[in-house]
Amino acid sequence: MSKLRFQALDNALTHYPEAVAIPTESPADFFGKLVFTREKMQEYIADTILNQLFDAIDNGKPLSRDIANSVAMGMKKWATELGATHYTHWFQPLTGGTAEKHDAFIDKTPDGHVLEEFSGKVLYQQEPDASSFPNGGIRNTFEARGYSAWDPSSPAFIVGDTLCIPTIFVAYTGEALDYKTPLIKSVSALNQAAVDVCRLFDRNVSKVHAYLGWEQEYFLVDEALWAARPDLMLTGRTLMGHDSAKNQQLEDHYFGAIPERVLKFMTDLEIESLKLGIPVKTRHNEVAPNQFELAPVYEEVNLSNDHNLLVMSVMERVARRHHFRVLLHEKPFAGVNGSGKHCNWSIGTNTGVNLLAPGKNAATNLQFITFLVNVLMAVYKHNGLLKASISSATNAHRLGANEAPPAIISVFLGKQITDVLDKLEKASVDKGIVINAKKEMKLGVATIPEILLDNTDRNRTSPFAFTGNRFEFRAVGSSANCGGAMLALNAAVADQLSRFKKEIDKLMAKGEPKERALFTIIKKYISECKAVRFDGNGYSDAWKEEAAKRGLDCETSVPLIFDRYLSPENIDMFKTTGVLSEAELQSRCEVKWETYSKKIQIESRVLGDLVMNHIVPVANRYQSVLLDNMIKVKATFGEDKYERLAAHEILIVQRIIKHVDEIVAKVDNMIDARRKANHLDGERAKAIAYHDSIVPLMSEIRKHVDKLEMIVDDEMWTLPKYRELMFTK
Repeated sequence: MSKLRFQALDNALTHYPEAVAIPTESPADFFGKLVFTREKMQEYIADTILNQLFDAIDNGKPLSRDIANSVAMGMKKWATELGATHYTHWFQPLTGGTAEKHDAFIDKTPDGHVLEEFSGKVLYQQEPDASSFPNGGIRNTFEARGYSAWDPSSPAFIVGDTLCIPTIFVAYTGEALDYKTPLIKSVSALNQAAVDVCRLFDRNVSKVHAYLGWEQEYFLVDEALWAARPDLMLTGRTLMGHDSAKNQQLEDHYFGAIPERVLKFMTDLEIESLKLGIPVKTRHNEVAPNQFELAPVYEEVNLSNDHNLLVMSVMERVARRHHFRVLLHEKPFAGVNGSGKHCNWSIGTNTGVNLLAPGKNAATNLQFITFLVNVLMAVYKHNGLLKASISSATNAHRLGANEAPPAIISVFLGKQITDVLDKLEKASVDKGIVINAKKEMKLGVATIPEILLDNTDRNRTSPFAFTGNRFEFRAVGSSANCGGAMLALNAAVADQLSRFKKEIDKLMAKGEPKERALFTIIKKYISECKAVRFDGNGYSDAWKEEAAKRGLDCETSVPLIFDRYLSPENIDMFKTTGVLSEAELQSRCEVKWETYSKKIQIESRVLGDLVMNHIVPVANRYQSVLLDNMIKVKATFGEDKYERLAAHEILIVQRIIKHVDEIVAKVDNMIDARRKANHLDGERAKAIAYHDSIVPLMSEIRKHVDKLEMIVDDEMWTLPKYRELMFTK
């Protein structure tokens, strides 16, 4: 084993679980300790101001700038009492992560002194440099002004000594430069459209909330081993590495006993998260070795998305305290499970009804079927867009491999719900709809029965599965900002519900009874969107062929998938709902294409450096050892016995020469392909070239490197191997 690799492994094996300061009080006592919650607001802000603030948070009423000073004063008092010395606007640029610039609570007075200050103006908005973040051409370098503006619906929180204020981020010209702005707009659009439909069933409904419960998967790697793998450090994944003889075949890691050192990390992470108001609830081993999962209780989608971004940041900070590194890449190790971020999405009313939960009588089940079918229609009509919303250079490695859903958006419903929809599709409307005394709904010859919660099986190959009272969007990547997928889903469903309501209104205007009108349109929709329903094996080649016949989007090239944002129907949908303008969609595509190219460019450069500076020299060194041994064999035993005694060494040398030649040639080809791609005009053309020309070469180079790993003397190999990276606790 090389000195570098031995030292890294030795450091990993000598780490012991660190002591974690376990709070003596219960989680309920310190939950939200570092969050400016409603209870804190009531303590630090005057009642007259609070009423306006809560009205803005709860009902979306415009927030007057006049109250900002009072809110800022109370917020600063609370934060400084907890040791905060700085504040920042915490926003979500199109990098996919978060951004912040810290300012101290001080200002200089005319007499040369300083005083603590935090005004309403500073709380309300600031002006980050809008040209230094990805913007897709909306902002030029000489047009740097942008605004971050306070989002009062997501409470401020403290990290370290800094008060963090969740904000949106927009250009000077008003276009969104972040994920939060269109996400909030999509929530508003969904609320408006869903309320209109809900009032067909209950006039008391005045608001509909979108909820999100994410499941965050991740890998842990010992920090010493991570530092000895330049590919992990620079790209988040292993660009080479032969699979371990034992990986996840026995499925013994899944839900197994959590290793002591990992448990210490998880406990620490949970404490930090709970203090920040993140309601983490579930932790467990995932399928692959050293893979784990964290999941909270569901929350309103905007807040939940903020909490996911925050927990990813906290996770990385806490991991370093325990000498770990967190890998959020979707496929850090080839041949085993990748990591996703399953997004459990549901919608509910202010009257306490989950619109995606089956009811116990005819009326509530009709409402459930109405919303279920409209979601199916939205997913069917915009399946290409939903795929684009979860696509990336990193997630492309995961989709369709090792239990991850395939890159074809379909919906799994389960047998019971499928049977109900099939019966409704075949039912006749001639006899109308009758609600009898037993609250059973008769739709001609079909009857909607009492549908129980958790009535579906599980299908791990489905990217969008109904799981009893919600949909689980399983295709979202572990490193992604959930907002990208959620804003697309919210907007698509909002648009579909609006179209549904218009069709119902037209029928009712012609004198059609409400229930009959509902049944007529639902029956039509069930037939129209049937192509998106699939309960079988999403991995099979037969499904790929069938999906294409059904007209579903089967494109696999990530740069081409991004085109879906700019299809006429999606541009119209986003414009109609007011979520994103055509200019904003174009800019996001430019950012996505550019990001794709840059990530592949970085990976290919790292791969080239590693193979030429680590792999090839080590292979040549081992080859020299073998050649020296062959010379000694020849000198000792003579020419007549040489070929028989040195046959094994001769074969190995031939293999090494073959693999090294292939590697060097393909690295040269990769460099040339990269040079040509970089000279192309337009980010889309560059991204396509990187996908078509460079990614395949990287795969070929890896194949030969992994063969060499199994040939070269283990003592010479410089990089930690899979068996060390994935099994060291």
